[in-house]
Amino acid sequence: MEGTTMLFVLLFFLNHLIYAAELETISGSQFLTDNDTLVSETGIFELGFFQPGRSGNKYLGIRYKKISVTTVVWVANRDSPLPSASAPLVLKIVDQRNLVLFNNISMIWSSNTTVTTAGNATVKLHDNGNLVLMNQQERVLWQSFDYPTDTQLPGMKLGKDYFRGIEWHLTSWKSSQDPAPSDVTFGPDTRVYPENKLKQGGLARFRGGPWSSERFSGVSIFSKVVTFTYDVIIDEREVSFAYNIENNTSILSRVTLNSSGELVSTVWVEESNKWQVVVSFPRDVCDTYNICSAYGSCSIDLIQQSCSCLDVKRFEPRNKTEWDRAEWSSGCVRRTPLNCTTGFSDGFIKYSNVKLPDTQSSWFNTSMTLKECERKCLQNCTCMAYANTNVRGEGTGCLIWFNDLKDTRVLPAVGGDGGRDIFVRMASSELAKQKGGSKTKIILLCVISLGILLIGISIALFWYTRMKRNNVDQIVEGIPPTVSENKESMELPLFSFATIANATANFSQENKIGEGGFGPVYKGVLEDGQEIAVKRLSKNSSQGVDELKNEVICISKLQHRNLVKLLGCCIQGEKLLIYEYLPNRSLDSFIFDKTKGSLLDWAKRFNIIKGIARGLLYLHQDSRLRIIHRDLKASNILLDLDMNPKISDFGIARSFGGNQTQANTERVVGTYGYMSPEYALDGLFSIKSDVFSFGVLVLEIVSGKRNRGFIQPESDHNLIGHAWSLYNNGALMELMDASLAESCHPPEVLRSIQVGLLCVQQNAVDRPNMSSVILMLVGERELPQPKQPAFYMERQLLVADFSSGTCPGGSINDVTVTEYIMLYPSFALRAQGAMVYGTRRSEVALATLHVTASAMVLVS
Repeated sequence: MEGTTMLFVLLFFLNHLIYAAELETISGSQFLTDNDTLVSETGIFELGFFQPGRSGNKYLGIRYKKISVTTVVWVANRDSPLPSASAPLVLKIVDQRNLVLFNNISMIWSSNTTVTTAGNATVKLHDNGNLVLMNQQERVLWQSFDYPTDTQLPGMKLGKDYFRGIEWHLTSWKSSQDPAPSDVTFGPDTRVYPENKLKQGGLARFRGGPWSSERFSGVSIFSKVVTFTYDVIIDEREVSFAYNIENNTSILSRVTLNSSGELVSTVWVEESNKWQVVVSFPRDVCDTYNICSAYGSCSIDLIQQSCSCLDVKRFEPRNKTEWDRAEWSSGCVRRTPLNCTTGFSDGFIKYSNVKLPDTQSSWFNTSMTLKECERKCLQNCTCMAYANTNVRGEGTGCLIWFNDLKDTRVLPAVGGDGGRDIFVRMASSELAKQKGGSKTKIILLCVISLGILLIGISIALFWYTRMKRNNVDQIVEGIPPTVSENKESMELPLFSFATIANATANFSQENKIGEGGFGPVYKGVLEDGQEIAVKRLSKNSSQGVDELKNEVICISKLQHRNLVKLLGCCIQGEKLLIYEYLPNRSLDSFIFDKTKGSLLDWAKRFNIIKGIARGLLYLHQDSRLRIIHRDLKASNILLDLDMNPKISDFGIARSFGGNQTQANTERVVGTYGYMSPEYALDGLFSIKSDVFSFGVLVLEIVSGKRNRGFIQPESDHNLIGHAWSLYNNGALMELMDASLAESCHPPEVLRSIQVGLLCVQQNAVDRPNMSSVILMLVGERELPQPKQPAFYMERQLLVADFSSGTCPGGSINDVTVTEYIMLYPSFALRAQGAMVYGTRRSEVALATLHVTASAMVLVS
C-alpha cells in the first residue's frame, strides 16, 4: 500500500515538472508539489515552499501572496528542514484524514489527525490565513490555527481548549533564517486568572497584565489609526484570547514573536511598501518582568530607569542600603504592618492607572460585585488587594491577590489609558491619612478605642491560652542570637486548626502526599479555592520542633520565585506549617524514574538547573539574612505546574547576619552523597557546602542517576568519580541521560557538567560562588578547568556491613565500607592490611578493621 502511494506520488510529480499550478483546494486526487501554491479565496495568502534567507533549507509555509516583502506566518516542518537540493516534495491527503508532506524517501511532516471520517476530505486556505482540512460535510478535521508558530493573525486564538486538550501559544524562530522553535514563547498563563506572558524558557520576561473584555491592564499605548478589538473567552471549556481590527478587514495585520524575543504588532502600509510597527513589547526596561520587585513601580526619565515604591507615603524599601545602590530585588514593604487579627483594623486604598499585579497567586469570580469582592478579601488575612475584572470598573467581576503584589507599575497619566483601578490592603492608620477631617477623627477615635478594648481582650485570652498549651513562643524560643533580633519582624499569618483540618478533610490518608523528618505532608484546599500543602509535626519526631523553629525563622520573610512559599502556620494544639501547593511534587520523582524522566527534556532540565542556582544565590547573597540550606538534594527541589524548581525544606538551614560566611557544628546532619567533605569530616559548613551539593545535583539532573548508589561497572566509580573519569577522557556527553538524546543542546550539556565538576572540587576555596555559577551556566566564555573532586577513590574493597558501627558525625547504619571511603576520603584503607586510620582532628581513638572472608566490619 505504501509503495503504491509513493509510486503514485512520483508519477504525479512528473506531470508537474514543467508547469507550476495555483491550486484552490487539495483533495484525494490533487497534490501540491515544489513549484505549486495553494491560494486563499481572494488571493491574500498562499501555501507553498520557501527558503529563508541563505539557509539553504526548504520549508512548507503560509505567506502573504501580494506583498512584495516575503512574510511567512506559519511553517509546517519547522523541526524538519530539508536541504534545497533534496528529493522533490509532495503535499497530499492520506487515508482521507491526514495531510502529509512526502519526499520520495520518507514522510517529512504530518497533521497527525486522529479523527475518523467518511467520504473525501479537502484542504483549503482561507483568507484569514487558516489552513483547514475538512470532510465532505465541512467539518474541520485539522487547522493550522490550532498549531501557531511565531505569528498571531486576526481571529487566531491564544489560550487553551480544555475539551480537546490543545494549547495555543507563539514560539519564536531560532533566527531569521531558522524557523525551528526557540525557547522564547508568548501566550496565556491559564492556571489562574488569565494573562499573557512572554517567557524565555520557564522565566517570564514580560507580562501583558490580566485580561479584560477590551484590553490588558499592562498595555497603555495604542495606535490612533488602527483600533483593535479583543475576543476573550473564560469558561470551563475554553480559556482563549483573540484580536481583530475594528470595522476594517482590508488592513493586513499580524503579531509576531521575533527571534530577538520581542512581540511586535505591525500593519502593512501599501504606500511605503513596508510593515509599520504599531506597538512592540517589551517597550522599555520598565517592561522587564518584576524589575522593581514587590510593591515597586518603574519609571524612565531621559537618562535612566529607576524604581520607586508604589506609594512612597505608605511603602518603603525593604533594604534601604541596597535601594540606594539601585539594587531593587528586595522590593518594598508597608511602613505600617497589617493587623488582621482584630478584624476591623484593615481597609483598602484605591490606586488608579496601575498595571495590575501578576495573577500567579490570585482568585477570581466573574459574577461577584465589587463590594462582595472587598468583603471576600477582608475575610482572608493573606489577601493583599482586589480589583474589578471589567476594564471600566463597572458591573460584576472580582479578582483578588494573595501575598505580595508583583510586577506592578503606575502607568503614565498622559499618552495612554491602559491602567486599571486596584484596591490595596492597608492598616487603619494609613486609611486615616487618606480621609482626614474632624468627622473622620471622631470615627477613628471610636475605632481605636474599640481596637484597644479588643486588643486587651486578645492579650488576656493569649496569656490564658499560653498557660494551657503551646503557643508561638515555642516556635521561636531558642533562636540563635544572630537572628533573635528579627523575631518581631516576622509577619506570618496564623491559621486555625479547624481551617486546616477542614481543608485537608481532617488529614485524611487520601490527601497525604508525603512524609519527612518533620512529619507527614497533606494536600488541602482552602475555602477560597487556594491549594495548599500542610506539614504536620509528628508527635513521634524528635527533631520536629527544632525543624519547625528553623523553618519559620529562615523562610517566613523570604520572597523568591525559586523558593517554596510559606503561607502561614498553626499553633492551635498542633503545630502545622502551610505552604503553597506544587502539583508536580519533587524533582527526584522525575529524574530517577525512567518513565517520568522522559517528561523532562533538556530544555526543562537546564531551566531547573538555572532556577536552583538562582534560588541559592538569593539565599547566599540577596536575602535579608545569609542562609545556608545544608540539605540541598533532589527530593528537596519541588516543581510547580510549569516544571519550575522551588527549593524547600529549611528544617536544618542556618541563618547568618552581617559578614559571617561560615560556622562549625558538632552535630553533622544532612544527606550522604550531597555533603561536602569539610562538613562531613569537621562539621564546617559555609555557602561553599551548598555549592558542593548543587554540583552533585547538577550531575544527577544531567545523568538521571543518583550519586549515592551509582556504581560504574568498569571502574567501580560513583557518579562523581564516573563524571571525573569521562572528563579526563574527553567523553563527557556519555554522562547524559539517554532520554535526552533528541532534545539536548550539546554545548549546554557540556557546560553544565563542567560547572557541576567545578562545584564538587575537594577544597572549598576552589569552588565558585553561586553568582559565578550562574554566569558560567548562561555565558559563553571558556570555563576554568576543574580539579579532582572530593569523595573520589576507586573501590578496591569488599562490601562491608556497618549495621552496628559509627562514623564521625553520626550514624551510618546503611552505609557500606566502600561508601564510607567515598564519603570520607581523608581516611585511608589498606586492602591487604588490617587497619584504618583517620585524619579528623576531633577523632582520638583509631578504629580497628577486622577482615573476614566475606566482609569487613568496622568496630570501635
